Amino acid sequence: MKRSKKEDILDVASELFYKQGIQATGVDQIVAESGVAKMTLYNHFPSKDDLVIAYLQRRDSIWRNWFESTVLEKGSTPKERLIALFDVLEEWFLQSDFRGCSFINTAAEFTELDHSFHQVSLEHKSFLKSFIKRLVEETEIQEIEELTNGLFLLTEGAIVTAMMEGNHKAAHYSRITAQVLVDVYLKGVSK
Repeated sequence: MKRSKKEDILDVASELFYKQGIQATGVDQIVAESGVAKMTLYNHFPSKDDLVIAYLQRRDSIWRNWFESTVLEKGSTPKERLIALFDVLEEWFLQSDFRGCSFINTAAEFTELDHSFHQVSLEHKSFLKSFIKRLVEETEIQEIEELTNGLFLLTEGAIVTAMMEGNHKAAHYSRITAQVLVDVYLKGVSK
């Protein structure tokens, strides 16, 4: 099946935005590397902002589907799924093109809370937190918000550490801490 010019442009822009950053990537570079005329790019994406939003939305969809399905595959019990969060993170960190989280990177580039790119990034993080909360709710743990927030912070900390230090073991260390947290909260259930 032949790919559309729009998909080709988005593929090139996505790779460049993730590798170089959004502000460091110009429209001229995207045009040159995708082999299209500037007018063709603008026919599909009226502005660079539209292209960035499309990149973030596509990245969100792909990552969400991969992350959620992989976590669910790796764990057969609620507790196993909570711990699998960190096993899946480690898989991601080991990928040769890992350069951190697109959404953390974007939020760092566009720090104004009301900026559209920051908002899309925040929506992605809200998904991740909601997914973790769903996993916590599958257990009998009563302190849902506390454990959700703890696991979310461990997840985010692992992502940032892996990106900044190039250390995929960040997921392993977060996994150990998550195991302790989950066990503590589950002991409260068995009382």
